[in-house]
Amino acid sequence: MRIGILGLGRIGAFHAETLSALDAVQSLVVADPFAQAAKAAGERFGAEVADSPEELLAAGVDGVVVAAATDAHPALILAAVDAGVPVFCEKPVARTMREGVEVMKAVRGRGVPVQIGFNRRFDAGFVAARAAVRSGELGRLHTIRSTTLDPAPPPAAYVAASGGIFRDCSVHDFDIIRWVTGREVTEVYAVGGNRGADFIREAGDADTTGAVLTLDDGTIALVSNSRHNGRGYDVRLELHGFSDSIAVGLDDKLPLRSVEPGVRFPAGVPHDFFMDRFGDAYRAELAAFTEVVVGTRPSPCTVADALEAGWVAEACTLSLREHRPVRIDEVRSA
Repeated sequence: MRIGILGLGRIGAFHAETLSALDAVQSLVVADPFAQAAKAAGERFGAEVADSPEELLAAGVDGVVVAAATDAHPALILAAVDAGVPVFCEKPVARTMREGVEVMKAVRGRGVPVQIGFNRRFDAGFVAARAAVRSGELGRLHTIRSTTLDPAPPPAAYVAASGGIFRDCSVHDFDIIRWVTGREVTEVYAVGGNRGADFIREAGDADTTGAVLTLDDGTIALVSNSRHNGRGYDVRLELHGFSDSIAVGLDDKLPLRSVEPGVRFPAGVPHDFFMDRFGDAYRAELAAFTEVVVGTRPSPCTVADALEAGWVAEACTLSLREHRPVRIDEVRSA
């Protein structure tokens, strides 16, 4: 098949490399507002270079990957759907939830699949955790702990345009909690502070946050995030049930060291970047998209799925600002 890629920044170039290695993909067409980025990708991956999204969509592509800046997501998703081309788009769907809802309405019933990029759904550990919950082997869940700790903050310009840590970072935790448990979040209470870079505070954001989520069956989920984890990139999920407890992310590259006498775990070099931690998941995610393109599977993460995690992020943002619990229904109706 022939796949188009819109946006050749860090993640777009990574997707181009991944797609070029998939047996199902015979050729790539690339486009980027920065002509040099598109030219470099074209030379590196033997891809055809298009001068615009319109030219790319008219180039006979079977599917398109959107890795452009967030502000461009809605227009590019809708352009692909209008052209009848299945589309994969990195999260978020749009800068605001209102825009995201409009995208959802616009693509509903069109018959063109849209897949939103939440890569943890394709990580082997998270897949196994979901299977354990669904099989009932853990018994009824009572506590969940989800962690995403970055080794260092992103650039100041990125932070200023990110929408805040809950929308940019924690949203991955919110999505995976929903996906693994099959439950919805009903209420949140969030706290946060600034322990490091001044530019995060100046952007009106927090660099370290915690959130307590109440799920619709009464399970409590605790979410911890930070932009400053000096030992590395730490992503984990703990699921505690009445019959058993399991964890995702407890491998030899876990960026956490034990001070217990005689303990040698973890023994490996810590994860230091999301592409290191989730390289296999990204490959599985794009392989799944090729199956969506040929019609052998439905979208594994629809626009509606992505928006559910977004509502939790909105509620946490409001909770932190107003220092109070916030129900998801409140932000949906705002």
